[in-house]
Amino acid sequence: MRIQSHRRSVYFFIAFGVFLVALAAALNVGWVLLNWREFALMILGGAFFIVIIAGVALNTIFLVREIRRNEQHDSFINAVTHELKTPIASIRLYLETLQTREVDEAKRREFYQIMLDDNDRLLRTVEQVLRASRTGHGRRHIHQSPIDLGELAQECVELTRMRTHLDENSLRFVESLDDGERALVRGDADELRAAVSNLIDNAIKYSEGEINVAVEVAVANGGRVAVRVADRGAGIPRTELEQIFKRFYRRGVSRVKGTGLGLFIVRSVVSKHGGKTFAESAGEGMGSTFTIELPRIVE
Repeated sequence: MRIQSHRRSVYFFIAFGVFLVALAAALNVGWVLLNWREFALMILGGAFFIVIIAGVALNTIFLVREIRRNEQHDSFINAVTHELKTPIASIRLYLETLQTREVDEAKRREFYQIMLDDNDRLLRTVEQVLRASRTGHGRRHIHQSPIDLGELAQECVELTRMRTHLDENSLRFVESLDDGERALVRGDADELRAAVSNLIDNAIKYSEGEINVAVEVAVANGGRVAVRVADRGAGIPRTELEQIFKRFYRRGVSRVKGTGLGLFIVRSVVSKHGGKTFAESAGEGMGSTFTIELPRIVE
């Protein structure tokens, strides 16, 4: 009897619940049928309101992006103008000195060397801008051939040493490969040379005080070859580790000049070669390590 009574109670409450749901649905349907005009206007008004809000939000996002882009462009133009104007003014000054004054042979040679260095600086700035423009075209074809990345990186180190007058203690090359092992990759030698050189220049540029930069070539996991450029300089805040590879982005170190294109070129070149680029740093003042990894080919 108790079981039957319990079942009846359950059935009653189930039936009562179904009745209430049906009643609520009937009332809502009836209200819609009786007030279909007001309901349609409400739906239409709600839809228009959502569209307007979405339009305002999209417009705001677009304006913010454009403002940031314009600020980056202005910063880039100012940086490039400075990078071009400074060496031109320096060359002009030394030429005027040579033209108007008598200087001994030693001083003359010194002036020539300074002007050549300024000319190289001009050429590097122009090449950076042109290369950034070329790398911006995703469909650009690159000529690929087998390259020994270890030899290429060592060549970049030696050229940078000669250009910046650094010794082997300040800028050193380390090849962490087994005897007879080669770090072969397939790619465009000029493009990869520019990528590695930009990493080295970046490490030197952001070094504080004594320069201590190490360039290492090693075999990475997954059948890849890695080039790591480590410095003990300004370091990078964790929040900027991805931002620094964007076009025109420059770290907040006021004394460091540049166009904000170097790391963008590095990531673009490496990406086109099927590789990846990333930065590591323990924080500001703790130095940083930049790594590029490329697919390795077997001889």
